[in-house]
Amino acid sequence: MPIDVRSDTVTRPTPAMRQAMADAEVGDDAYGEDPTVNALQELYASMVGKEAALFVPSGTMANQLAVRVQARRGTSVVAGRRSHVVAYENGAAAANSGAQLHAIDDDGGRLRADDIRWVMEAAGHHQPVPSLICIENTAMAASGACWPLEDLRAVGSLGLPVHLDGARLFNAAVATAVSAADLAAPATTVMSCLSKGLAAPVGSLLAGPTAVIDEARAERARLGGSMRQAGVLAAAGLVALRTMVDRLADDHARARRLADAVAGRWPGAGFDPAAVRTNIVCFPHEHPDRLLGHLAEHDVLAGTIAPNVVRLVTHLDVDDDGIDRVVTALRSAP
Repeated sequence: MPIDVRSDTVTRPTPAMRQAMADAEVGDDAYGEDPTVNALQELYASMVGKEAALFVPSGTMANQLAVRVQARRGTSVVAGRRSHVVAYENGAAAANSGAQLHAIDDDGGRLRADDIRWVMEAAGHHQPVPSLICIENTAMAASGACWPLEDLRAVGSLGLPVHLDGARLFNAAVATAVSAADLAAPATTVMSCLSKGLAAPVGSLLAGPTAVIDEARAERARLGGSMRQAGVLAAAGLVALRTMVDRLADDHARARRLADAVAGRWPGAGFDPAAVRTNIVCFPHEHPDRLLGHLAEHDVLAGTIAPNVVRLVTHLDVDDDGIDRVVTALRSAP
């Protein structure tokens, strides 16, 4: 069976999740009557220190809802140029919200408060007025880099609403030993994916002030995101939040093994394995198609995220033996 390190979205639900799904008590979530969905939303809100939460089909929908309800039409949204909301959501913010994305440098996966201040001050010089800041923790394109808490607080103190794309927020919490609630505290809204490292089959959660989440619920319906008897899916999410967070440390250790193998095979590529603290390894390669073909010949599935940038992602379904196979394939790669 191939070792799939294309993404942590390829994980399959655990036996405990499948059992919970089979046993789930359900109701119509469009009416707010699904008890399992409600329990999931309450649990997530408590874990990230917010008043309320909303269960949605995907992380992209959660991000888009956050932008839609917080960014005003005809204003700008400040975000990192390599962030998911800018680069990997098919221009959805422009289509859904009428807001203009203002992409700034995000070297190391973080935005600098001074760069955001410049955008804010530029509004006084005939440039678009920013109404929202979007940050990403962990920062996928920066090999899953984590934000230092002081940098999060600096961005949160600028006076604009902040949306935290925390698709892998719990990876950041485990890697930094800072709670998800503390990492989310500087943000107005935060989202996390259940279907990545936490291994649930479907779903993400958006949390924030009750009034904002109520508005997001209405917009979710407009976008076709109401899922009716969604407790069948939420049940797996409850298992994920309750049992799958601590084990993310295993994924981080395995990713570091891959990072060391990459650095050893291509020592002149400028890739620093010490920068890999979570479960993602992104590195430059001159001929990614050739590399991916070589890995496939060794039953390893990998992918790219940009021209000449290869990505490897560890997750629940890749154990130590699987990592051994990937390392062997990397060492013999062209």
